[in-house]
Amino acid sequence: MPGRTPRRRYKEGCIAAHALEVLGDRWVLLVIRELLLGPKRFSLIRSGLPGISANVLAQRLGELEAEGLIARKLLPPPSDISVYELTDLGQQVRPVIRSLCRFGVRLPGHDPTRHISPTALMLSMEEMFARNTADSFEVCFEFGSEKFTATAGPSGFFPSRIGPPESALMFRGTTNAVAAAIYGPRPLATAVSDGSVGFRGDLTKGQKFVDLFSLLPNSTQR
Repeated sequence: MPGRTPRRRYKEGCIAAHALEVLGDRWVLLVIRELLLGPKRFSLIRSGLPGISANVLAQRLGELEAEGLIARKLLPPPSDISVYELTDLGQQVRPVIRSLCRFGVRLPGHDPTRHISPTALMLSMEEMFARNTADSFEVCFEFGSEKFTATAGPSGFFPSRIGPPESALMFRGTTNAVAAAIYGPRPLATAVSDGSVGFRGDLTKGQKFVDLFSLLPNSTQR
């Protein structure tokens, strides 16, 4: 790849070291994170990673494409937009990111008020969901141009980009505001009444849903 910076090599036969030669550079795992729930165009990936420059993002995407973890494709007319998507090999990084979520919640110093992307919130909710529930939910989330649907129940929390059913509970707002409503100590009704988040559906059921999430490390059922 022309102009590509040579990767640092560990010069070990360890397969973990071999994986880190591809995944260990700064931003690589977060770029992959942004694509785990579906293809995105360059600008949408960058909006989820406000600390990355356009040049560095282009470099990381090029490197991951060369390694076979992502592919670039052109959407059919009338959009004709170029997007990036994970290959089957790239999707296999998902358990690594899920494990990092479980590990990170146990580390001191986490600041939940800092920027969190819509995809990052969905993936964190996937890990922080308490599976000891008999209830089932259909929920949609609207973060400006990014929209997600999720099903939740005894088997887990499963986000996707499939269009939501009309009966789904709906959360709308900035990602950090919705994250605060999901993980914070305030009742959902308070967040709705003060305008922090928009909500559609039964508030009692909505509160039962948010009660299934916590950033406390011992609160989830694995």
